[in-house]
Amino acid sequence: MIGIFDSGIGGMTVARAIEQLLPDHPLIYFGDIARTPYGPKSPETIINYSIRNTEFLLEKGAKLIIIACNSASSVATETLRQRFQVPIIEVISPAVKKAIKISKSGRIGIIGTKATVKSNVYRDKIQKREPDFEVFSMACPLLVPLVEEGWLNKRETKMIIRRYLHPLKNKQIDTLVLGCTHYPLLTDLIQARIGKKVQLIDSSIETAHYAKEYLENHPQLVPQEADASHTYYTSDSTETARKVAKRIFNRPMELIVA
Repeated sequence: MIGIFDSGIGGMTVARAIEQLLPDHPLIYFGDIARTPYGPKSPETIINYSIRNTEFLLEKGAKLIIIACNSASSVATETLRQRFQVPIIEVISPAVKKAIKISKSGRIGIIGTKATVKSNVYRDKIQKREPDFEVFSMACPLLVPLVEEGWLNKRETKMIIRRYLHPLKNKQIDTLVLGCTHYPLLTDLIQARIGKKVQLIDSSIETAHYAKEYLENHPQLVPQEADASHTYYTSDSTETARKVAKRIFNRPMELIVA
């Protein structure tokens, strides 16, 4: 079983991509809605939450863990890999690989939570592989709460996105990494405000492709099933969460409170 966790419902964009690419593989998802967002919290707190989330998924039978949260990926990955004897996939490396591949100018923008941007993990990974690339990062702390509240097409959301992206637009980037799994829900708004010439990297999609390749090379880890089950747990349940989940999957979603 594939185990996926996020600080809230944004990581469901990863789960949806996994469902589409690996429909015959069972998965279990945990969204920590009660403690979202992770971005403003300390690394120690994020690591602690990530350990609890991983333990929950392993107790449910997960054999592979996907950290569908950039904040947790940026500060907790190594701790989880040292603590647990299962493969741990994070969302940052696949997005970095794609950004390097498609950027023609070597000027890459990153938007993410405060924790992700402060860690400099995207910049470090990109420049380790391409030292001459320039990386420009912008923390966007208001976007996760807006997504979690379902404000996906509000005038205020559009204004905030424009404000966040303006400095990056002035840097003449040609590639923008959506460094948070909540952000794909705002793709149309972001694309319109950063410009059509800028290519967006959806870390959810890139992570799903990476997971597919990994499981093709390790088929015994999570065997395929004719009627694979997909179960979604959250640490809290709200009407807004259910509405956003339905929008992500285009179907009514049962969110089990754990």
